[in-house]
Amino acid sequence: MKKTIIITGGAGFIGSHLIRRMVNQYPDYLIINIDALTYAGNLENLKDIENLPNYHFRKVDITNWQQIKDVFIEFNPDSIIHLAAESHVDRSIENPMAFVMTNVVGTVNLLNAAVQQLKTKPDFLFYHVSTDEVFGSLDDGGYFHEKTPYDPKSPYSASKASSDHFVRAYGNTYQLPFIISNCSNNYGPYQFPEKLIPLMIYRILKNESLPVYGKGENIRDWLWVEDHAAAIDLIFHSPKSLGQTFTIGGKNEWKNIDIVYLLCDSMDQKLNRPQGSSRQLITFVKDRAGHDLRYAIDPTHLENTIGWKPSLTFEEGLNKTIDWYLQNQEWVNRVTSGEYQKYFEKQYQGRV
Repeated sequence: MKKTIIITGGAGFIGSHLIRRMVNQYPDYLIINIDALTYAGNLENLKDIENLPNYHFRKVDITNWQQIKDVFIEFNPDSIIHLAAESHVDRSIENPMAFVMTNVVGTVNLLNAAVQQLKTKPDFLFYHVSTDEVFGSLDDGGYFHEKTPYDPKSPYSASKASSDHFVRAYGNTYQLPFIISNCSNNYGPYQFPEKLIPLMIYRILKNESLPVYGKGENIRDWLWVEDHAAAIDLIFHSPKSLGQTFTIGGKNEWKNIDIVYLLCDSMDQKLNRPQGSSRQLITFVKDRAGHDLRYAIDPTHLENTIGWKPSLTFEEGLNKTIDWYLQNQEWVNRVTSGEYQKYFEKQYQGRV
């Protein structure tokens, strides 16, 4: 094989889309998916490529140093694309330590393994996938970009900010080749239904209440997940990327409440319900602690350096997403059972 690449968190939402792209686009690459298969990791997301010869899966918890060492010894990788993370803000408020362990300790474990690889592979590349939430909230307009100061507001974003700093520190201290990208909110097929869009689709289908934090005026910049996977692919392969940070955004700013309205109206049409009936399910609830008002990314540096641009408008991507969830309701039912269902009913209560 030309390259051996470890992708962490490959059974998750973004990770599974990236794995599928890399396995199919590069048959001469060996792609190793490592994932702990926690509640949001689902190998069913990769059934279409699981038997291809250039794909392997290993169940690995990145907080376990021995498991990481073992997989590095087994496959002797040339690079790693690190997506594995605890990623939901509400859960980080409930249990911050889980986010410290996975997002900080897990990342440092992988960095230590990467430094060991430098002894025999001096060009070993560590690509760290992060979030725009590390930058805090855009309360006064403007956009996040590569030089925006860090200002995390939640345990989740603080843990991701910490992992970003560790990657840069290892690059400086150990001369580890690295790349960091910070993306805006992803959406699309296979997203675990605790996040805004799949959660609302799921609850509209079941005619359940649609709880929205505050007045629903929080603004997010939405990125079609396949566009994100394409951006990672291009960044990973560009010689201009080494040591750089890229902000990846879809140029799709929407208020949460406007997304919920759009989902309600689109699903009323697709489900042949009276127009406006799903909007009656909307319920405004107490705002989340430390809820950032607005995120928005300026991807100009990425566009100018690598040549990437988003391929879909938000309306186009949302229509594709709704259709996928309507056609894959059995998948939704399976992933919302068990551990997640208990949490959903007891604590989470569908808030977004």
